[in-house]
Amino acid sequence: MSEKMTRDDARQRVWKELRKVAKPDSRFSYNFAECIADYEGSNRSADLMREHEIYKKSNLVFITPDNNLEKLREYALLDKKILLMTNYGISRGFCIIRPGEVPEGKEELAATLDGFEKFMHQISLDDVKKEFNKVDMLVTGGSAISTQGFRFGKGHGYFDLEWAMFWETDLVDLETPVFAVGHNCQIVDVEIEPSSYDTVVDYIVTPDEIISVKTNFPKPTQGILWDKLQEDMIESIPPLKELYDKRK
Repeated sequence: MSEKMTRDDARQRVWKELRKVAKPDSRFSYNFAECIADYEGSNRSADLMREHEIYKKSNLVFITPDNNLEKLREYALLDKKILLMTNYGISRGFCIIRPGEVPEGKEELAATLDGFEKFMHQISLDDVKKEFNKVDMLVTGGSAISTQGFRFGKGHGYFDLEWAMFWETDLVDLETPVFAVGHNCQIVDVEIEPSSYDTVVDYIVTPDEIISVKTNFPKPTQGILWDKLQEDMIESIPPLKELYDKRK
């Protein structure tokens, strides 16, 4: 039976175990409240995803700037996918790398957060919609991932906001597959009281397996909850400002 627990308690439990296998971040070291950690075995998760039928069929893939997804971003570039990403905090909005924009042999560099900056181009949500119509799949890390398909990140809610912005622009729908990637110790069998904006995932990926999530909770369909945004977020997150101005 699942244990009832708050998100913060679940994070603290996971972080204690994650410290044993995590790799330090170049900026935040082992401060898991500020970054999604990489860990031993993350490359095996990328190998599993690379063989998944959804990945193989996808053209435009959104992958968050989490440390444990670096190898998957490299694979996406090697496999000539169109890579859509944000920076931490979404302060420069959405960025894109198309096939041919990374010189051969530079894919590993371009998959890093610093290397991505050398090759990416910023792109508005309107332009993503006009050029591609739909995002084929979304991949995110997480501080902890429940067996019900809820992932909780560092506590800032950026991935839920990214989903909401995609929904507002009709770039995703209820059938758009969402993958959450984490170490085995980050997968927890706990009951979390869902919020209306929680983006439930379809698949959980560990270094050992891909788990198809069975849940009764749907993905959120209300788009951006403007009244729940922090005061400065509209001005500091360009795609939010883009949608806000269009809404007015």
